[in-house]
Amino acid sequence: MDADAVLEVLRAFAEEGVRYKVVGAVALNLLGLPRATEDLDVFVAPDEDNINRLKAALRSVFDDPEIDGISAADLQGSYSAIQYVPPEGTFYIDILTRLGEAFAYDDIQTEEREVEGVRVAVATPAMLYRMKKDTVRLQDRADAERLSRRFNLSE
Repeated sequence: MDADAVLEVLRAFAEEGVRYKVVGAVALNLLGLPRATEDLDVFVAPDEDNINRLKAALRSVFDDPEIDGISAADLQGSYSAIQYVPPEGTFYIDILTRLGEAFAYDDIQTEEREVEGVRVAVATPAMLYRMKKDTVRLQDRADAERLSRRFNLSE
Protein backbone atom coordinates (compact mmCIF):
# COMPACT_ATOMS: atom_id res chain seq x y z
CA MET A 1 0.00 0.00 0.00
CA ASP A 2 1.19 3.48 -0.76
CA ALA A 3 0.66 5.01 2.69
CA ASP A 4 1.71 8.45 1.44
CA ALA A 5 -0.94 8.37 -1.30
CA VAL A 6 -3.62 7.25 1.17
CA LEU A 7 -2.73 10.06 3.56
CA GLU A 8 -2.66 12.60 0.74
CA VAL A 9 -6.15 11.55 -0.38
CA LEU A 10 -7.52 11.57 3.18
CA ARG A 11 -6.01 15.02 3.75
CA ALA A 12 -7.64 16.28 0.54
CA PHE A 13 -10.98 14.78 1.64
CA ALA A 14 -10.69 16.68 4.94
CA GLU A 15 -9.73 19.94 3.24
CA GLU A 16 -12.67 19.72 0.83
CA GLY A 17 -15.16 18.59 3.49
CA VAL A 18 -15.95 15.25 1.86
CA ARG A 19 -18.30 13.09 3.91
CA TYR A 20 -16.69 9.66 3.75
CA LYS A 21 -16.05 6.55 5.86
CA VAL A 22 -12.97 4.34 5.49
CA VAL A 23 -13.63 0.59 5.38
CA GLY A 24 -11.60 -2.39 4.20
CA ALA A 25 -7.93 -3.07 4.81
CA VAL A 26 -6.98 0.58 5.36
CA ALA A 27 -9.57 0.68 8.16
CA LEU A 28 -8.03 -2.46 9.64
CA ASN A 29 -4.62 -0.80 9.55
CA LEU A 30 -5.97 2.34 11.21
CA LEU A 31 -7.47 0.15 13.95
CA GLY A 32 -4.09 -1.45 14.60
CA LEU A 33 -4.53 -4.67 12.61
CA PRO A 34 -1.92 -4.47 9.84
CA ARG A 35 -2.85 -5.98 6.50
CA ALA A 36 -1.37 -5.40 3.07
CA THR A 37 -3.58 -3.81 0.46
CA GLU A 38 -3.31 -1.90 -2.80
CA ASP A 39 -6.47 0.16 -2.43
CA LEU A 40 -8.42 2.55 -0.27
CA ASP A 41 -12.07 1.58 0.23
CA VAL A 42 -14.39 4.45 1.13
CA PHE A 43 -18.11 4.86 1.46
CA VAL A 44 -19.18 8.37 0.48
CA ALA A 45 -22.43 10.24 1.02
CA PRO A 46 -24.12 10.00 -2.40
CA ASP A 47 -25.55 13.52 -2.67
CA GLU A 48 -24.36 15.66 -5.55
CA ASP A 49 -22.69 18.32 -3.39
CA ASN A 50 -20.60 15.69 -1.63
CA ILE A 51 -19.63 13.99 -4.88
CA ASN A 52 -18.52 17.40 -6.22
CA ARG A 53 -16.35 17.84 -3.10
CA LEU A 54 -14.98 14.32 -3.64
CA LYS A 55 -14.03 15.21 -7.22
CA ALA A 56 -12.40 18.46 -6.10
CA ALA A 57 -10.38 16.53 -3.52
CA LEU A 58 -9.25 13.97 -6.08
CA ARG A 59 -8.35 16.72 -8.57
CA SER A 60 -6.16 18.36 -5.90
CA VAL A 61 -4.14 15.13 -5.65
CA PHE A 62 -4.25 13.71 -9.18
CA ASP A 63 -3.89 15.48 -12.52
CA ASP A 64 -6.53 13.40 -14.28
CA PRO A 65 -9.43 14.61 -16.46
CA GLU A 66 -11.15 11.23 -15.89
CA ILE A 67 -12.16 12.45 -12.42
CA ASP A 68 -14.81 14.60 -14.10
CA GLY A 69 -16.56 11.37 -15.16
CA ILE A 70 -17.45 10.51 -11.57
CA SER A 71 -21.09 11.39 -11.01
CA ALA A 72 -23.61 11.32 -8.20
CA ALA A 73 -26.16 9.88 -10.62
CA ASP A 74 -23.91 6.88 -11.25
CA LEU A 75 -23.22 6.35 -7.56
CA GLN A 76 -26.95 6.59 -6.78
CA GLY A 77 -27.86 4.17 -9.57
CA SER A 78 -27.75 0.41 -10.01
CA TYR A 79 -23.97 0.27 -9.70
CA SER A 80 -23.26 2.14 -6.51
CA ALA A 81 -19.51 1.58 -6.61
CA ILE A 82 -16.73 2.76 -8.87
CA GLN A 83 -13.03 2.14 -8.88
CA TYR A 84 -10.86 5.18 -9.46
CA VAL A 85 -7.41 4.33 -10.77
CA PRO A 86 -5.02 7.31 -10.90
CA PRO A 87 -2.95 7.67 -14.07
CA GLU A 88 0.30 6.79 -12.24
CA GLY A 89 1.27 4.32 -9.55
CA THR A 90 -0.34 1.13 -8.30
CA PHE A 91 -2.72 2.70 -5.77
CA TYR A 92 -6.45 2.86 -6.46
CA ILE A 93 -9.64 3.88 -4.66
CA ASP A 94 -12.90 1.94 -4.43
CA ILE A 95 -15.66 4.53 -3.99
CA LEU A 96 -18.96 3.15 -2.72
CA THR A 97 -22.30 4.55 -1.64
CA ARG A 98 -23.76 1.13 -0.79
CA LEU A 99 -23.02 -2.58 -1.03
CA GLY A 100 -26.17 -4.01 -2.56
CA GLU A 101 -28.93 -4.08 0.02
CA ALA A 102 -26.56 -5.02 2.86
CA PHE A 103 -24.85 -1.71 3.69
CA ALA A 104 -25.28 1.92 2.68
CA TYR A 105 -23.31 5.02 3.63
CA ASP A 106 -25.67 5.87 6.48
CA ASP A 107 -25.36 2.33 7.90
CA ILE A 108 -21.60 2.50 8.42
CA GLN A 109 -20.81 3.24 12.06
CA THR A 110 -17.52 5.07 12.51
CA GLU A 111 -15.08 6.34 15.04
CA GLU A 112 -12.65 9.16 14.50
CA ARG A 113 -8.93 8.51 14.29
CA GLU A 114 -6.19 11.06 13.81
CA VAL A 115 -3.43 10.22 11.37
CA GLU A 116 -0.59 12.72 11.04
CA GLY A 117 -2.92 15.59 11.90
CA VAL A 118 -5.76 14.40 9.66
CA ARG A 119 -9.06 13.40 11.26
CA VAL A 120 -10.31 10.23 9.60
CA ALA A 121 -13.76 8.62 9.88
CA VAL A 122 -13.02 4.88 10.19
CA ALA A 123 -15.55 2.06 10.43
CA THR A 124 -15.71 0.73 13.98
CA PRO A 125 -14.31 -2.74 14.70
CA ALA A 126 -17.85 -4.06 15.23
CA MET A 127 -18.99 -2.55 11.92
CA LEU A 128 -16.08 -4.07 9.99
CA TYR A 129 -16.76 -7.40 11.67
CA ARG A 130 -20.42 -7.32 10.53
CA MET A 131 -19.35 -6.37 7.02
CA LYS A 132 -16.79 -9.16 6.71
CA LYS A 133 -17.96 -12.14 8.76
CA ASP A 134 -20.43 -13.70 6.33
CA THR A 135 -18.87 -13.02 2.94
CA VAL A 136 -17.60 -15.77 0.66
CA ARG A 137 -14.20 -14.10 0.32
CA LEU A 138 -11.68 -15.94 2.48
CA GLN A 139 -9.68 -12.78 3.24
CA ASP A 140 -12.80 -11.11 4.63
CA ARG A 141 -13.49 -14.07 6.89
CA ALA A 142 -9.89 -14.01 8.11
CA ASP A 143 -10.22 -10.27 8.77
CA ALA A 144 -13.44 -10.90 10.72
CA GLU A 145 -11.68 -13.51 12.84
CA ARG A 146 -8.83 -11.10 13.61
CA LEU A 147 -11.32 -8.36 14.51
CA SER A 148 -13.24 -10.76 16.72
CA ARG A 149 -10.12 -11.82 18.63
CA ARG A 150 -8.61 -8.32 18.97
CA PHE A 151 -11.79 -6.52 19.97
CA ASN A 152 -13.61 -9.38 21.72
CA LEU A 153 -16.49 -9.39 19.22
CA SER A 154 -19.02 -12.14 18.69
CA GLU A 155 -22.46 -12.71 17.22
